[in-house]
Amino acid sequence: MTNTSLADALRATCNPDWQPHYDILVDRLRRAGVGANAPRVGDTFPDFALPDAQGRYRSLGTLLSGGPLVLSFNRGGWCPFCRHELAAWAAMLPALAARGAAFAAVTGEVGGRAAALATIFVDPMTMLCDVDHGVALDLGLAFHLGAPMLDRYRGYGLDLGLAYGSQAGLMAVPATFLIDRNGVVLYAYADPDFRERADPADVIAALVASDD
Repeated sequence: MTNTSLADALRATCNPDWQPHYDILVDRLRRAGVGANAPRVGDTFPDFALPDAQGRYRSLGTLLSGGPLVLSFNRGGWCPFCRHELAAWAAMLPALAARGAAFAAVTGEVGGRAAALATIFVDPMTMLCDVDHGVALDLGLAFHLGAPMLDRYRGYGLDLGLAYGSQAGLMAVPATFLIDRNGVVLYAYADPDFRERADPADVIAALVASDD
């Protein structure tokens, strides 16, 4: 899947009926500065430990032990934007591996949903479960969705309380980080507009540049 097809897929995913509601939400998040304090290029990424889709705890240090890491925060398998983004990354894993880098995705979903999301990938990767959005909160990526959107999703048949195992109403802004083996951020992308995602080609270009 090329990056152009990812952009096309994300545009095609946008349901016109939902666009005004998305616009209101994104405007609220931008005005609140959600994601503005997330790690930036040159920062040392905060250490963490999260269970993977098989329930084994993985620390950032362990994930970096083999080399650089692309760390992607996603809303979950219920989100078509996230599925399209992760499918694009699935196609790029060989390019990452050729550079000695690995890929890990983070979702707040529980109850086997993280494992289901990982089936998008054929090549080895790590799917992490950010239970109660704890790491996303620490990174400044989590926010309260608000009753209107929660109710709208529920009316659409999506119970986010069930998906996330919590009635707190939290969700994470999608974000992508390239972290070198010393824990330093080489690339950072965090946008409250979940309809926009990091271009995998830009991330890999940053990885290539780090080797020059």
